[in-house]
Amino acid sequence: MEWGYAIAGLAVGFIVGLTGVGGGSLMTPILLWFGISPATAVGTDLLYAALTKMGGVAVHHRQGHVDWRVAGWLSAGSVPAALLVLAGLSYLHLPEKMLDTLFKLVLGVALLLTAAAILGKPLLLRWLNRGGAVSLPSEPRIGLTIATGVALGALVTLSSIGAGALGTLALFLLYPALSTSRLVGTEIAHAVPLTLVAGLGHAGLGNVDVMLLANLLLGSLPGIWLGSKLTRRLAERWLRPTLALMLGLIGAKLVF
Repeated sequence: MEWGYAIAGLAVGFIVGLTGVGGGSLMTPILLWFGISPATAVGTDLLYAALTKMGGVAVHHRQGHVDWRVAGWLSAGSVPAALLVLAGLSYLHLPEKMLDTLFKLVLGVALLLTAAAILGKPLLLRWLNRGGAVSLPSEPRIGLTIATGVALGALVTLSSIGAGALGTLALFLLYPALSTSRLVGTEIAHAVPLTLVAGLGHAGLGNVDVMLLANLLLGSLPGIWLGSKLTRRLAERWLRPTLALMLGLIGAKLVF
């Protein structure tokens, strides 16, 4: 079983390195398939995401691909939202069965939204390139960015999904003038503190399996390196739609 977790980490890491998406949205359903409880799957995947993305932040920062102001505004909403959700879970002391039902429902919704974001991103890019974006004043944009962070913080804490595909899509809408590389780098920089805080909170609630986490990292780190070495354009033509379809089917099954 330990090798199975490492192989799962290798496969997910490879897809993340190849396309830039699919981390939590693939890993958490895979852990459920392995028989891991939803609470443990979410908590472990959050710490897994934080640790795997830390290296990415350093690379993007050196290349000048991080807008730290935007990342800070997102974090100003997402981190407090994550702490509030964790405090609520700790205070309510929900029965395990009810907690698993809650995580499954939110996970299913997050997967459906992620599938829609993956499919909708190319259409959104074409729309923006045709001048479809509306320039927002500075202050309302900051408020919308913080509100986006609040929504992402709650969703990610309950499902471990949404910081990547959904966060990047929201930034495309809010900051159309920023280059794609800076939007992606900024969202990765925001995802690290969010997933780290949420993951540590879940660890405090007993929802993290340390040995499982170690086995996932054993496979994912070389997987990300290998996927990053291959040509992304060739893969995205078929891999993104296939990934979106698969996530949509899994999400629909969990919700309905």
